[in-house]
Amino acid sequence: MRLHRNLVFTVIDSLDFIFNQGEYADKVVAKALKKDKRWGSSDRRFVAETIYDIVRWKRFYAEISGVKEPFNRDNFWRMFAVWAVLRGHRLPEWKQLEGTPSRRIKGRFEELSAIRKFRESIPDWIDETGVRELGEVVWEKEIAAQNKQAEVVLRVNTLKTNVKKLQAILAEQKIQAKTLKGYPDALVLEERANVFLTDAFREGLFEVQDASSQLVVPLLDVQPGMRVVDACAGAGGKTLHMASLMQNKGQIIAMDLYESKMKQLKTRAKRNGVFNIEYRIIENNKTIKKLYDKADRVLIDAPCSGLGVLRRNPDAKWKLQPEFVENIKKTQQEVLQSYSKMVKPGGKLVYATCSVLPSENREQVDAFLRSEGGKQFQLEKDRNVLASVSGFDGFYMALLHKKNS
Repeated sequence: MRLHRNLVFTVIDSLDFIFNQGEYADKVVAKALKKDKRWGSSDRRFVAETIYDIVRWKRFYAEISGVKEPFNRDNFWRMFAVWAVLRGHRLPEWKQLEGTPSRRIKGRFEELSAIRKFRESIPDWIDETGVRELGEVVWEKEIAAQNKQAEVVLRVNTLKTNVKKLQAILAEQKIQAKTLKGYPDALVLEERANVFLTDAFREGLFEVQDASSQLVVPLLDVQPGMRVVDACAGAGGKTLHMASLMQNKGQIIAMDLYESKMKQLKTRAKRNGVFNIEYRIIENNKTIKKLYDKADRVLIDAPCSGLGVLRRNPDAKWKLQPEFVENIKKTQQEVLQSYSKMVKPGGKLVYATCSVLPSENREQVDAFLRSEGGKQFQLEKDRNVLASVSGFDGFYMALLHKKNS
């Protein structure tokens, strides 16, 4: 592909927004794709994938090109040149790319590829944490898997359609999708496409949700007619999954600290044809206390480091700090202790994270079970999902049962 000036300049501008102005990559990409209405699908794909590539491999490319943070505009051009050379693009005769040392770039690539922190482009502290918690062999595979581009996975909204019907509808729009064994409501796109522009999305026939994330709600065993609490609902991907499995019957109480998230969920619920959700902002502990011993099921999709979803959020590894991870572990235990009280005797609780670190996962569950509040619960089963094994996001989920007495 010939490099086009307006596309490449958009990439450079976007890198500045992400690394120098602290903006999130997904928001920057979304804004970049609206820059020129004349761009075709291949142009948009180039812009999005190039931005994500350079964000993902920032440390590697910076080391190869010999630049250090804070990056100036010339640094971004040098990193872009590394990206272009390593992908076999012919460099145009632009002043920003003059004197690019292609041979030296390839030599440095070979040299630095022997060192994992450069090869996998990760901060030292994340590399050390991964080795300490998962062991050298597992971490080596896991961080490599986290650097692969995430596939686009859909969760079919069974309130409105089924897998086969949606597959046929998408095929009519030249979007090919395949079913996924072990994930009854999932379709995986064979090639990336902007599914948000389809009538099927506007009509609420599906949501974009990774396959690993789709395992969480079925583990909770929600049934029509139950009272279910999604205690950390966020924008509500799992809330909507609950509604479809409950056939819109019963009550789902979606809770979150942020009203903005609730507004997003309301919009999505309307599109999905979901009407059994009650929305509650957690203003203080009274919101939780009102529900003590009243829920058949409680989902705690806990805040976490996000080290299981770096494939789709590559900028997170540069924003994440070790202090945050230590603090979030305290929050996870506090949330477990408090929100578990909403489960009524005989009810069930699922604790889930999108992290692969045992200290955020099974160790949190074990600590809870040893505590006074946790003595009422027993662990039925748990599951670690590694990206290196599943091919999808890294996740953890544990099913706990509250004793009747």
